[in-house]
Amino acid sequence: MNIQTVNNQIIITLPATIDLEGVQRLINYLLYKEATKDSKAKQEDVDKLAREVNKQWWEENKHRFLPG
Repeated sequence: MNIQTVNNQIIITLPATIDLEGVQRLINYLLYKEATKDSKAKQEDVDKLAREVNKQWWEENKHRFLPG
C-alpha cells in the first residue's frame, strides 16, 4: 500500500489482491464523511428523519411482503 499527497489530494494505491467489497465500504464511508462534513444536523434529528422515512416506505411497500 502506498499513500501520497499530491496537489491537495490523497492518493492511495492498493494491491489488486485486496478485498474489493471492503474497499467499497471504506470509499462509501469516506464519501459520507465528505458529504456531511459541514452538516449542522444533530444525530437525534437524523434518527427521527430516518424513522419517518422508514415508516413511510413500509406503508407504501408492505403489500409486497405481506400476504393478502
